[in-house]
Amino acid sequence: MTVYLVGAGPGDPGLLTVRGAEVLARADVVVHDRLSVASLLELAPPAAERISVGKTPRGPSTPQDEINALLVDRGRAGLEVVRLKGGDPFVFARGAEEAAALAAAGVAFEVVPGVTSAVAVPAYGGVPLTARGLATSFTVVTGHGDGLGATATDWEAVAGVGGTIVVLMGVATRGEIADRLLAGGLAASTPVAAVRWGTRPEQHTVRTTLGGLAEADLESPAVIVIGEVAGLDLAWYERLPLFGRSVVVTRPRHQAGALVERLQRMGAGTVELPTIEIVDPADGGAALRAAAAVVGSYDWVTFTSANAVARFLPLLRDARAFGAAKVAAIGPGTAQALAEARVVADLVPERFVGEGLLKAFPPPHPGGRVLLPRAAVARDILPEGLRGAGWEVDVVEAYRTRPTRPAPEALAAAGAADAVTFTSSSSVAGYLEVAGLAAVPPVVASIGPVTSATARNLGLTVAAEADVHTLDGLVDALVRALPPR
Repeated sequence: MTVYLVGAGPGDPGLLTVRGAEVLARADVVVHDRLSVASLLELAPPAAERISVGKTPRGPSTPQDEINALLVDRGRAGLEVVRLKGGDPFVFARGAEEAAALAAAGVAFEVVPGVTSAVAVPAYGGVPLTARGLATSFTVVTGHGDGLGATATDWEAVAGVGGTIVVLMGVATRGEIADRLLAGGLAASTPVAAVRWGTRPEQHTVRTTLGGLAEADLESPAVIVIGEVAGLDLAWYERLPLFGRSVVVTRPRHQAGALVERLQRMGAGTVELPTIEIVDPADGGAALRAAAAVVGSYDWVTFTSANAVARFLPLLRDARAFGAAKVAAIGPGTAQALAEARVVADLVPERFVGEGLLKAFPPPHPGGRVLLPRAAVARDILPEGLRGAGWEVDVVEAYRTRPTRPAPEALAAAGAADAVTFTSSSSVAGYLEVAGLAAVPPVVASIGPVTSATARNLGLTVAAEADVHTLDGLVDALVRALPPR
């Protein structure tokens, strides 16, 4: 077994390396610091032990010797251990000390490099570290001198090197740094860009000059870039359509990732607040198993959610069990869930609601039968409409939904968000049950008319509804409802 010293990157979870994700996925223990993004911990198996050893500036901290001993202890126990560190484990971090402790103890280890904030944060701030005609090199320096203050670095010599200067952890000592760089020959007019919380939705960039750096309104954590390249403004991240916005995702945890990824791609911060969870049918799945055993005897099998697909298909030996039965899906999301199991939907309506599927459904032949595996609580318009058209319809309970109990801090974050997204009627009811009307953000976004109707019936004002009832349509509606900041 191995201890992996993994660089988590500067904040954006998308900057975790493929190798880092691989070792997290099989970890028995994750020892993480304060700068690690919480969502990265979800990449580890649910049963993995998660141990926080975060260091808080001027606050409680886990001594480095204790962290070293912890890694050695878990490594000697024969466990797969991931030490998840912000940025890169060997760039202004204590990864070298941890590696040395493991080596001295005879514990196998591997270093998984991470994307350092020295490079990533300026890039997200629109500042290239090198640019033709402006800088052909860059120097990365810590601003706290390994705990000794800025005086531990020969800043006059740094000024004489030329190129771009990148200062990490230098907000508190920026006045002294500026004075000494000026003394080293840099002009007071030298451009400076400081990027706080870089690569995260709360990112904020302050632009000033070396002469104005001491008085600039800066807060930690920030990466300070000094040099002619800091005069360039190639901002892209802060211009994303949902940058700086906080959006609540209420989908069940196992389904939230697809919507979270789309929102983050638009620059939004997300609050994952799964208000419902998917559980077994009341009969433990007996009726569903019985239906699956004779699925080939039906003319149509109709799915109205990806959850129903996920519950039903594993009960079949393979797709051949459908026999001559055709398959209908209420929309592209459900059709995609079928396609991932190598089942192609024969029918997907133009309107992704029960009424649309009912309108598109073919007329029956004598004795025609339809199997409809679905949630325990659902609208009856589809089965009643099919029966009215002459089909024999067997409705089988595939799953139930029940409210979750989010942590108080998650509820507080949700209440302070800019918007909340709902992808089903059950998620609306679940949110109001656990959070209440007072914790509903100003903008309510719905995936379609059925969900919107439920929200309005429960007292909410729906500000955005997807024109196309998909996750992409929901994000598009949210972009229209939330103007850029």
